[in-house]
Amino acid sequence: MAVVIRLRQEGAKGHHVFRIVAADKRFPRDGRFLDILGTYDPAQSKNNANVNLDKVNEWISKGAQPSDTVRSLIKKAQAAAK
Repeated sequence: MAVVIRLRQEGAKGHHVFRIVAADKRFPRDGRFLDILGTYDPAQSKNNANVNLDKVNEWISKGAQPSDTVRSLIKKAQAAAK
């Protein structure tokens, strides 16, 4: 099972909010997922992402591959945590 860390689209029409999830690569974008790792709200200017870095590191150690967008959100969260 190939696990990826990606965004799952939620929210109202015109105001999308995303969850950062670990999911099987074969699952649909907004379908099933294995674990919720955080949230991302592009409408906010600052602090628009909440990422649980412990869970993210756990999934990456198990072989999960983050998408490009999620990888940049993780880097920003790591920089803010320091």
